[in-house]
Amino acid sequence: MPTIGFIGFASAAADVTIVQPFRKTLAEIGYVEGRNITVEIRNADGDVERGHAIIDEFVAMQVDVLFAPGPAAARAAARKTKLPVVAIALPAVQSDPELFQSLARPGGTVTGFSAFGEEMSAKRIAVLKEILPGLIKLGVMHNATDPTFSAWGAQTMADTGKLGIEPIRAGLTAPTPSQVTEQIGKLAEAGGTAMIVIRDYMTAAAIKDICRIGVEMQVAVVGEQAEFAQAGALFSYGADIVDLSRRAAGYADQIIKGQKPSEMPIQLPTKFEMVVNLKTARALGLTIPPTVLVQTDQVIE
Repeated sequence: MPTIGFIGFASAAADVTIVQPFRKTLAEIGYVEGRNITVEIRNADGDVERGHAIIDEFVAMQVDVLFAPGPAAARAAARKTKLPVVAIALPAVQSDPELFQSLARPGGTVTGFSAFGEEMSAKRIAVLKEILPGLIKLGVMHNATDPTFSAWGAQTMADTGKLGIEPIRAGLTAPTPSQVTEQIGKLAEAGGTAMIVIRDYMTAAAIKDICRIGVEMQVAVVGEQAEFAQAGALFSYGADIVDLSRRAAGYADQIIKGQKPSEMPIQLPTKFEMVVNLKTARALGLTIPPTVLVQTDQVIE
């Protein structure tokens, strides 16, 4: 019986929106867990060392495919094993030395789907300016311990500066309430009224605290995926993560049937979604303009 191992560097609660559609699509393909497929789910709760231990566990189990919900898990897997990896939220670059030679022909053990996360920051800032036309300072929260997400944070800060807004870095080194409070507090003290969050395993593990503390300190939080708006962010805009997870299940099926990840192109997202949380808007004393509402795929009342 083939086995798929899910390497969740974030929490189980944060990863549920990725795991559920993946499992559902496997069932639609014809897999029945416990009968002709085994899906092992492991979560590290933001602890990188635990994440590496999870990969070691899967290597010892000799799983057939690893499913990585982000580039950090994919990099760790590629460094530690030659097992095939299907990943989502990969960088939208032409090549990445550790992950793939090119989007068209990855050439290694990693394949999957980009979420275009770092490329969408300018769009999020533009929407935010429609809601807060007087915005002059914007926080950028990201995982400060991982080079990939530090680079994505830097790109968002650069996009912020191009739009005439002063960027303020809010780097997390641990997914704890005290860290979140400290970083958002610094932003608020500097006069920042909004903050964009770069999603990764660390910010996903702290998502509820980020959104809650943001409202408490009157800082509008903006996320990449719907889970942020659902957790209390003002709005989210990015690739449809559920769609990417479904497509990842199809890739895992192909690998189980003999396809090599080195020959499977890394695909770009085809669906994007915007989710607005009106409850949070009211708590922040904000009105969402009609120009934003018409772009919205889901409104949380």
